[in-house]
Amino acid sequence: MTSARLAIGIDVGGTKVAGGLVDVSGAVLAVARRDTPDRSKSPDVVEDTIVDVVGELIAVVSAGGIGQVVAVGVGAAGFVAADRATVVYAPHLSWRNEPLRDALRDRVAVPLFVDNDANAALWAEHRFGAARGESHALMLTLGTGIGGALLIDGEIFRGRFGIAGEFGHMQVVPRGSRCECGNRGCWEQYASGNALVREARSMMYAGVPAVADLAERVGGDPASLTGPLITEAAQEGDATAVELITEIGQWLGVGMASLAAAFDPGVLVVGGGVSAAGEMLLEPARESFARQLPGRGYRPMPPIVAAELGNRAGLIGAADLARRSVDS
Repeated sequence: MTSARLAIGIDVGGTKVAGGLVDVSGAVLAVARRDTPDRSKSPDVVEDTIVDVVGELIAVVSAGGIGQVVAVGVGAAGFVAADRATVVYAPHLSWRNEPLRDALRDRVAVPLFVDNDANAALWAEHRFGAARGESHALMLTLGTGIGGALLIDGEIFRGRFGIAGEFGHMQVVPRGSRCECGNRGCWEQYASGNALVREARSMMYAGVPAVADLAERVGGDPASLTGPLITEAAQEGDATAVELITEIGQWLGVGMASLAAAFDPGVLVVGGGVSAAGEMLLEPARESFARQLPGRGYRPMPPIVAAELGNRAGLIGAADLARRSVDS
């Protein structure tokens, strides 16, 4: 193990709190994980879980004599204010204008910073992964919804109020499907894990013969159908599952073309659980992107690539951003 200035990264999502002890090269030296407490519980319960994970990782450092923890970074699935201290809104947790950094400050013995989880993931890919060396990059994290982050001139762009990158809530279909945000036609209603599962379930409820294989996999219960199960079926050759993922990819390309028109990135990185579908998702996304991109044929086409760091990107990025804040 590397003896160095270590940082702890914490990735807080709707189902888990994952932590990692990260060295300056982005290597994860130790991990700890807890289930995220039920969203109906108070913010204090989630914060207790974060403190528990941090304590476990600091104990690893103390026991092994492998270096010094200089900072803790928390990547939260929600809107994080420009102060990198306050979670304005977390749709899958009970945080509403929660002063998270202040709430944890007296319980964590080293400097602590808070950021959006997609920002943290993009930073990790920029420093150590698929966007390494690129000064302008855009990342999409496809899970239940669509998270996003933007890198401009080598720095994460957070916007005036800290909550830039919520690309999943761009409207792509006027008066389209209702979104959890309250609007209609949001991109994530057509290019996310929720969209994938919703379409498959609607076919099962309608008794469409083409989903017989999927129905058999869940014992005929549409409510048991999940995105990973559909991806698995597609990888095993189920034609309907492949068609559903292809459609998600096509919608993904439509939205990315609009983002490329607005931000002109050098690379677009796709991560998150749905990206496990790999080229089955990315190739139709590239084709759709190429058809939709304004000025196509006369402008550089940024590559669309899979994220390299997997589900550890968020905690690696959170740790590296926190250490960078201390060192700056």
